[in-house]
Amino acid sequence: MIILLYANGWDMDAWATRIRKELPHATIISPDTLTNPASVDYAMVWKPEPGYLAGFPNLKVICSLGAGVDFLMADPDLPAVPVVRVIDPDLTGRMSEYVLLQCLLHHRRTLSYLRYQAAGIWKDQADVAARDIRVGVLGLGVLGLDAAKKLQMIGYDVAGWSRSPKLIEGLSTYSGPDGLDAMAARTDILVSLLPHTPETEGMLNLDLFRKLAQNGPLGGPVVINAGRGKLQVERDIMEALDEGSLIGASLDVFEEEPLRDGSPIWSHPSIILTPHNAAVSDPIATTAYLARQLTLFEAGEPMESVVDRNAGY
Repeated sequence: MIILLYANGWDMDAWATRIRKELPHATIISPDTLTNPASVDYAMVWKPEPGYLAGFPNLKVICSLGAGVDFLMADPDLPAVPVVRVIDPDLTGRMSEYVLLQCLLHHRRTLSYLRYQAAGIWKDQADVAARDIRVGVLGLGVLGLDAAKKLQMIGYDVAGWSRSPKLIEGLSTYSGPDGLDAMAARTDILVSLLPHTPETEGMLNLDLFRKLAQNGPLGGPVVINAGRGKLQVERDIMEALDEGSLIGASLDVFEEEPLRDGSPIWSHPSIILTPHNAAVSDPIATTAYLARQLTLFEAGEPMESVVDRNAGY
């Protein structure tokens, strides 16, 4: 078993060590040590250049080293082999931590209190209970559903939206374009955990922001995006904040990464910015999961998280 390990811009030593521990009989190679592309059986990758994987004629499986696979789906020359994405409790838990943290930061008006602290101002603001705040979660896959359930545990009034209808016990669900408008109308905090597909690109836009509940207990709606940067239209976020159809945002992903120098997002007082680290792939958890998938494949058993190429995730 020969595995190509390639993550553009990552330090791969820790990853290679973990893969060797999980698959001791495998040979791990990198682009630097590659001598015979035809010998490679499997590829574990993160954001290789488009067309790169087409140079490996005998690939059996391609594994993404993270939850996202949009970079692979966008490659017109991607080999016609199964693509596996990471679905792991460690990554899921990290994402839910981020979502809960951001909801609480906006709910409890932390940005305002930090400004008061910096200015030496002792000032209280009206407080509301979690039960009075309506959270809408875009995306009811593994990540979205886990976040929704944990938000409910805090006490938030949670609903979820997905492209196709889903019945989930204890959770109000919406689907399709009409369902998106209906959920937006009852949403004070909008959380996006959707993948990037042609259908989701640019959906976090001014039109949607203006449909969010404008008369809620926070004084206006908030958007949180930890899905993919291509879902958001950043100029629309800034316009919505300026006009008041949004009062805050938490952004972990961006249209272009790293976020360009000079972007007004860096300094906007109502935006919380993080560098695409809401749910960082852990070498130990991720390699264990992917090693299990390759072991299943080698044994002729179905893998657990093969991407539906028609859906894009």
